[in-house]
Formats: sequence, C-alpha cells, structure tokens
Amino acid sequence: MSKNATALPNPVDCTIGVIGGGISGLAAAHRILELQPEAKVLLLEASDRLGGILHSERHEGFLIEAGADNFITTPPYAVDFCKRIGFDTELIETNDSYRRAFVVSKGTLQPIPAGFAVMAPSRIWPIISTSILSWRGKLRMAAELFVRRREADGTESLAAFVRRRLGREVYERLVQPLVAGIYTGDPEQLSIGATVPRFLKMEKEHGSLIRAMMKEQKQQRKAVQKSSGARYSQFVAPREGMSAFVQAIVDRLGEATLSLKSPVEQVAQSTEGRWIISVGGPQPQTHHVDGLILATPARRNPALLKKVASTLAEEFTKIPYGSCALVSFGFLREQIGNPLDGFGLVVPSIENRKILSCSFSSIKYANRAPEGHVLLRAFVGGACQGELVDLDDQQLQKLVLRELSDLLLIRGEPRMKHVTRQVRAMPQYYVGHEQLVKRIEAQADQLPNFALASNVLHGIGIPNCIQTGEQAAEKVLADLTKPSRRKSNALEVTSSL
Repeated sequence: MSKNATALPNPVDCTIGVIGGGISGLAAAHRILELQPEAKVLLLEASDRLGGILHSERHEGFLIEAGADNFITTPPYAVDFCKRIGFDTELIETNDSYRRAFVVSKGTLQPIPAGFAVMAPSRIWPIISTSILSWRGKLRMAAELFVRRREADGTESLAAFVRRRLGREVYERLVQPLVAGIYTGDPEQLSIGATVPRFLKMEKEHGSLIRAMMKEQKQQRKAVQKSSGARYSQFVAPREGMSAFVQAIVDRLGEATLSLKSPVEQVAQSTEGRWIISVGGPQPQTHHVDGLILATPARRNPALLKKVASTLAEEFTKIPYGSCALVSFGFLREQIGNPLDGFGLVVPSIENRKILSCSFSSIKYANRAPEGHVLLRAFVGGACQGELVDLDDQQLQKLVLRELSDLLLIRGEPRMKHVTRQVRAMPQYYVGHEQLVKRIEAQADQLPNFALASNVLHGIGIPNCIQTGEQAAEKVLADLTKPSRRKSNALEVTSSL
C-alpha cells in the first residue's frame, strides 16, 4: 500500500453505496477499498457500462473517444492515481515534434504564440511577432502591466476579466476560442473565479498576469534544471484509450459490487441513520447502506434528494449544462494539404464558423490511426451554438467536412466517419458558481455519512473528478469511524433541510 493509501485506524465493517459509475464514482469506490479493505462497496450505475462519458472504441482501425481523450498532469491527481493502480506505464505523452496549436485568424491558421497559456503570455517575442493581433492589440496587452487590480467579489465573468486586463482584441482572437475549446461555454457568462482561479490569484498576488506568468516561467526553468528523473508532458493519454483506463480501475475494485442498469430513483434515511437507496427499472430493488456517495450528474440530484434534503436538491437545479457533438474523420494523409504540424486548432466566434475546435488526434498521440492515415476530431455546438447538436449525423458530417476542407485543404471524402453527442454533459460554471458550490457543500455536510463527488464542484477535468471522488470517500469513511456520527440525528438533519 502506498504512502497515499494509509489505512484508517479501527477497521469499519460497513457498507457504502456509490451512486454513479463515472470517473468520480469509480475513484470514490477505489479510494474506499484502498483505505478500508474491510468495507463493502455497492456501486450503482444507471447505464449498461461504467466510465460515464469516458468511452473509447476501435472503429475501422481508428481509436475514437466519446469524451475527453487525455488529461492534464498538473494538478497531479490523475497521474498519481494511475501510479497507485499500476496504470502509469500505459500513459503516453504528446508528440514532442508538434507541440503547438493554431487559431483561425481571418480565415487562415496561425500558430498560437508560444508561451500563451489560456489567457496570458509568459514570453514577449512570440506576442510581438504574431500576426494574430494588431499593433494596437499588442500595445493594449502590454498595458496590462499597469492595470489596477480589482478585489474579487465573485461577480466578474471570464470575458469581462480578460477585457479589463488584456483588452478586447486579445479576448476575441485568443482567449475566447481557447476557453470555448475547453469548456464549450460562453465566457460572457462563465465565472473567472470558478473556471480559472489561477489567473484571479495572479492578479491578487502580483497585480499583473504578465508579471506573474514571467515569474512562473522563470521558476519552472529553474525547477527543470534542478530536477532529476523523468517528467511527464503537460498532457498524457492512455495508450489504448480511456476505456482501458476505466477497465484498469474496475479491475482494482476487487470485492466491490458493481451493479449496471440500476437507475436509482430516490434516496432516503432510516430512523437508525442508514441510507435507503431505491432502484427502479424492470426489477426494482431497495438497498440499505451505512454511508452514501452521490457521484451523479447534478441534473439528476434534485429527483434523488427531494425527499431527504429538499433545499439541497433545489440548489442543483441552478447549474446549467451545455451540449456538444464530436465529429471524427479518418483520412489518408495524402488527402490533406495542410502540414498538420501541431496538435489542433481553435476557432474564434468572430470568424463566424460552425466548429469550435479540431484536434489532430493521431498527430498528438500515437496509436490513434492506421499507418498512412490521420484522425481528426472536431467539436460542434456548445453554449453559443447548441442548436447544431440537433442536426442529424449526415448534416453534422457535411457541415464539419466543409469547414475542415477549407481550413486544412482536404480533398475528397473521409475514409471513416463517426459522430458522438454529449447532450447536457458539460456543467457550466456561470457567475455565482463559487457561492452556489459553497452552499451545496455546506448543506451536504449536514447529512450524516454522506458526500458528493462531481464535476460540478471544483473542476471539469479528469484530475478534478478523481480528486472529488477520493475526497468524498475519505469524508464518508472518516464519518463512519466516529461512533457519535454514525447514529447522528438523521431526522433532525433531514427536517432542517
């Protein structure tokens, strides 16, 4: 057992229910057994497979991902998790030869300035020399060094923050498309503090994003010089896709009971303080557990919690969700006139195109396409063009092919076509989200032997989901080791909510 898996004192003979078999729920189940092997885990998943939106398949020789195809190595939660389950040897890094991306600028592809991280530069010359920004836009960005800091109050949108500090042109030409590519959201509504708190902290501590980024870059260079041993690239991916990652977790769950096609309709509490889980479907069932972790999409929680915690249930209705479609194409390399010397492209809204971004998947990672072929994956829809997700597969493919043919000089029809829709799959961290999460967590903490694990809490990425799952497991186990908490005033808590 690793130093991160120190067992809790006083083994607990208990059953813990985990509702939801996505990455958050799987991480929670694994952490329970890692910390307390004597515990019994019952994981209930409504669909016929585990992993949630993480799913991959081989289609005509191409590796198709239904959701995320990689994860960031900072924060380190996902990489550390992979090490603990023995999956780190299956992680592959990005192709060093093409470590850059492009943005559509006046109809052509231009490289995103080196060192530009989401919304601020860490290097001067790439910004000075880029043709993406006018001289006026560059001067306005440089003036960021003298913009006064503003006290964060949770009411500023990401778009307003960037325009205030860096100017409108930097926002429209660089930040907006990069953010849309990550969140498929509208930066005019996304909260700066909830989505990229790192930059809010930079303003507070350094008074300038540019100053902070340059200092950070200098520190990173020193750290690399002092570092010994291998380091991961910024992003990594499972060699055989996300489904292999999911299966590796499942293989480590051992004695856990994994119940698929088990849609939970409602949870309740008994007078003894245990949790009662009601499963619907063709064969309704009722389960009694000592602790409960809710790892479902926020949109499902109001129905689950309405009888046990109506106020908490109502809070979850305030979280909006976005939808997108992923259109994957496989081409012969010779069909594409563009050199594809990067990882992909993002598209600003002001370019008036129908795609948000496109990943050059087989350029970025090995083992994604047959020899002599290229796998491209385009994103359509999002908060600003959600209606496009409703197009049928043929319409979506035609639309995306037209866009990519123009941008990448593609000739002819793709050898492989595939469409995946993520309907209401991405929570939107709108202004006020931080305050909403605080209320949700405060109310959830009042429920005995209960915890939440979700991408609606503290980040949408895989590392954040793993972190919330593990923290939920640790909280419930800690609660169950306190005798006074196991039989807490369940009825009193329920009525107060």
